[in-house]
Amino acid sequence: MEGGVTVADKAEFKECLRLTWTQPYILQLVLSAGIGGLLFGYDTGVISGALLYIRDDFAAVEKSTVLRETIVSMAVAGAIVGAAFGGWMNDKFGRKPSIIIADILFLAGALIMAFSPTPQIIIVGRVFVGLGVGMASMTAPLYISEASPARIRGALVSTNGLLITGGQFMAYLINLAFTKVPGTWRWMLGIAGVPALLQFILMLMLPESPRWLYRKGRKEEASAILRKIYPASEVEQEIDAMRQSVEDEVQLEGSIGEQSLFGKLRKALGSKVVRRGLMAGVIAQVAQQFVGINTVMYYSPTIVQLAGFASNNTAMALSLITSGLNAVGSVVSMFFVDRAGRRRLMLISLVGIVVWLAVLGGTFMGAAHHAPPVGDLETRQFANQTCPEFTPSVPWSCVNCLKAASTCGFCAHQGDKASRPYEHYTALLPGACLALNNASRQTCHADQREFYTEGCPNNFGWLALIGLGAYIVSYSPGMGTVPWIVNSEIYPLRFRGVCGGIAAVANWVSNLIVTQTFLSLTKALGTSATFFLFCGVSFLALVAVFFTVPETKGLQFEEVERMLERKDYKPWKRYHGGDVVEPAKGREIGLSMP
Repeated sequence: MEGGVTVADKAEFKECLRLTWTQPYILQLVLSAGIGGLLFGYDTGVISGALLYIRDDFAAVEKSTVLRETIVSMAVAGAIVGAAFGGWMNDKFGRKPSIIIADILFLAGALIMAFSPTPQIIIVGRVFVGLGVGMASMTAPLYISEASPARIRGALVSTNGLLITGGQFMAYLINLAFTKVPGTWRWMLGIAGVPALLQFILMLMLPESPRWLYRKGRKEEASAILRKIYPASEVEQEIDAMRQSVEDEVQLEGSIGEQSLFGKLRKALGSKVVRRGLMAGVIAQVAQQFVGINTVMYYSPTIVQLAGFASNNTAMALSLITSGLNAVGSVVSMFFVDRAGRRRLMLISLVGIVVWLAVLGGTFMGAAHHAPPVGDLETRQFANQTCPEFTPSVPWSCVNCLKAASTCGFCAHQGDKASRPYEHYTALLPGACLALNNASRQTCHADQREFYTEGCPNNFGWLALIGLGAYIVSYSPGMGTVPWIVNSEIYPLRFRGVCGGIAAVANWVSNLIVTQTFLSLTKALGTSATFFLFCGVSFLALVAVFFTVPETKGLQFEEVERMLERKDYKPWKRYHGGDVVEPAKGREIGLSMP
């Protein structure tokens, strides 16, 4: 399904294991194309750790939150363009060339970043990587679905989603592996070129999508590929099924009557069914990003440092937990989405997100309130490196130090080094506020002290980690996957392409907004206020989803269309086969409600 997620049941996974064992050619097709998902996930995870070391190597990045945000978000901006351009490439030149071009872009971006002499060149490399990610993110699932046997298609397409989360987890492991190697971040970013090169080589040896070939009139080539995928007894049946499917698709396109994108869009928006479906689909996609998930995925080690863990190595090791939980949540979702239902799973997920974002906001508020003071005597020990704004007559805490306009860092007292953030509460001793540069950092470390540039030493770090983990557990099985499933089911077939594209663009643009503003918000509002802001937005998302997104579990596409065109349509009512099924009180989001 273009731009969506295909849900597979347990029997489909068993059949998938059997077929891939007896017909390894299928597995070769899927894993070769699935490397695109791995690259997508790897890029999401790797920049979070690499950013810590880029920040240490370039003073401009250390002092500018906007520059750090731009390094991260330019890949998202590139992905928006890549996804749009990839759609045209898919239709014009085929799935295989699109994946190969995505690999070339990704490899070029990885090499540019690995040899970047300045932050600006890193940004150029990030744009190239983003273009590749955008093309691969929509092409790989499409290629897999069109080159897979119908009875195991859902399971095989689901492997692409698993490879995305697997790529994120792998990125954190690779980040940890290169922390002690000279050139740290260059290796972290450059190593991404290896799977891109591998996929490039493998795709040269693989065929084009049989469905695309059939649509282009190259029927003999399509038939030859199907004979490699299906047993001899099933080939003719599958060729007939593909022929019928392509003819139906062409007929549907003809029924729209418009060939231009804007013509299709105008006709789609003239339908009440499409407007209702598009409202639900876009709100689900925007909510997925505005609850703040990519602040965690792109800035996870930075958030751990905000929680009071100064060491880059410690921050990345603890961030591995969030990535692992995200991967586990994706697997859990595959087993529960057809039991609990799409709508209920999203609502339960959003309730958990609101609760744990509130906990995180409260935790960071407590940490700021109990931040250690800046001591005059402590600071005098570093006379030539004192923060320019610090005045002994004005009481300052670590929080004031880190907010100084000239960009300063907090050198903690030696006695605080082992007291937080995992032991019982103890009052923290005064530290020194120093100008932020490599010399002051080295001087502080030479005195066996921790140097803080993001968050302050505190006794609440363990609670922040629990909140972060619980937030991921709440998000991943529900809001992490269900919005894509809803978007694959809620649009009329004849408008699915254009509506799915609108929802996907809404998702990417929302991702870009969140990614480009998170660090600036933490500087302008404070960390606690930023998480409370996301908490408030998540509550609004909960309300919006409740009032706009219907349940599509167990409904055929035609039944979804009939549901959306009813005069008495209400998203919170349960429909089945055209009849209304009222939900039991208190069961809508799995809670006891009046």
